[in-house]
Amino acid sequence: VQLQASGGGLVQPWGSLRVSCVGSGLTFNGYAMGWFRQAPGKEREFVAGISGGNPTYADSVKDRFTISRDNAKVTVDLQMNSLKPEDTAVYYCAAAVAFGSRRFSWSMNRINYWGQGTQVTVSS
Repeated sequence: VQLQASGGGLVQPWGSLRVSCVGSGLTFNGYAMGWFRQAPGKEREFVAGISGGNPTYADSVKDRFTISRDNAKVTVDLQMNSLKPEDTAVYYCAAAVAFGSRRFSWSMNRINYWGQGTQVTVSS
């Protein structure tokens, strides 16, 4: 199984950025797909996830970030708007066995596969 993340970069505060993840080697429909992030000196935290068509967001990104997936293309994207300096982190794509459940509960210990991470820096 491989999860390949891309799309990170440098953006000014209040700007937008889209990160994408392409999966291979997994039965994509059966997995909950999500994004976590880790800022310097901090623990990795949940950002957004989608399972059975149901999106879930951390409170800190709600109404600013949108997660979407395309099962045919085996991709999961995170559209990030109104970015703040505190959104600066390495963003990791993650996959968890969920059997298509809409009621998936996100936590790090439920993740089966991680992508390599992509750096997002929000700075003027």
